[in-house]
Amino acid sequence: MTISRRCLVQALALSTGTAPLASLAAQSSGATLDQLARAKGVRFGSAVGNSGPRAPFRDTAYRELVGRECSVFVCENETKWQWLRRDPSKPYDFRAADEMFAWAEGLGMALRGHALVWFEPKWLPAWVNALNYGAGDGKAATQLLTEHITATCRHYGERIESWDVVNEAVHPETGEMHRNVFSAPFGGGSEGGVAQIDLAFRLAREQAPKAELVYNDYMDWGAAGAKHRAGVLRLLTELKRRGTPVQALGLQAHIGHPKPGTPKDMPAERAAEWRRFLDDVQALGLDLLVTEFDVNDRGLPADIAPRDAEVAAFARDWLDVTLAAPRLRRFLCWGLSNKYTWLHGFEPRDDKLPKRGLPYDDQFNPTPLRQALADALRAMPAR
Repeated sequence: MTISRRCLVQALALSTGTAPLASLAAQSSGATLDQLARAKGVRFGSAVGNSGPRAPFRDTAYRELVGRECSVFVCENETKWQWLRRDPSKPYDFRAADEMFAWAEGLGMALRGHALVWFEPKWLPAWVNALNYGAGDGKAATQLLTEHITATCRHYGERIESWDVVNEAVHPETGEMHRNVFSAPFGGGSEGGVAQIDLAFRLAREQAPKAELVYNDYMDWGAAGAKHRAGVLRLLTELKRRGTPVQALGLQAHIGHPKPGTPKDMPAERAAEWRRFLDDVQALGLDLLVTEFDVNDRGLPADIAPRDAEVAAFARDWLDVTLAAPRLRRFLCWGLSNKYTWLHGFEPRDDKLPKRGLPYDDQFNPTPLRQALADALRAMPAR
């Protein structure tokens, strides 16, 4: 029997009290999300953080949840350049990531590295931006990138199966390349951006010859993301033309209802445009990964039941299109529990309520989104 999205939302929204949680818990007590994914040739995983006063990695119950549901692990921040080397006068500090990776490997998880170069200037280390390279500093810029990528990749050797080599190089509103401290020494403008990305991938290939090398970005699937998607596709096309060893596109998948004032589109239009984009990327010979999935519930009702139902239904629409892509092999959430989601501090809701965009709530009970994920994994084509 086929159930429409509208019926799904209405049915979930009518659920109140503790019964829905008990029902969802019973549904999720069988196959894990990773088991459902593996049955179709995909592996499921999550990011985990180890920083701040509420570091989720320090929560034993949360680690147990991640260990149960996942077989792929990525650190939220602990392998980023600005974390590993805050001060250039001191050596790299891999201790936080080393502890987390050792735990994950002890459970047989595959490891992802995120990210060797976060392209946008505000996410590079402050001391890197302060170098203020000019057009004549190509040798110095190359040396710094070489030192960083070599040190990071060599430290982990063959342990990491997949690296986000470059993160978010395309401006989401214009589709043009961001400019950073390395742009001028590599030629300026878009050429400077592409040239430094090409170098980063070639360095990563030298130092991590067996790892999957990924360009990672957060393209929206609706009309508001059209320029961003076009810019990412141009970048990937140019990298392939140059022979850059990029192997996959990471889809961050921070999805959600459109912001007020953004272009409106119908669900069928969104799905068609997103499917076309995924097809175009795969036609370049690139694989796909979902690297950072969650759902932003901005604009949805305050009441938990209808809000969770809308989140689940919106996600299922996106999942059905994305998981149908034949070259998609990995699916990672950006956290599993609303207790620790980064969304609480990102575009806060007008009513100031905590956001509910992950498959488990604050008490680690499954939400309707968990069921939507499970159903989508069961329904997707096998690889």
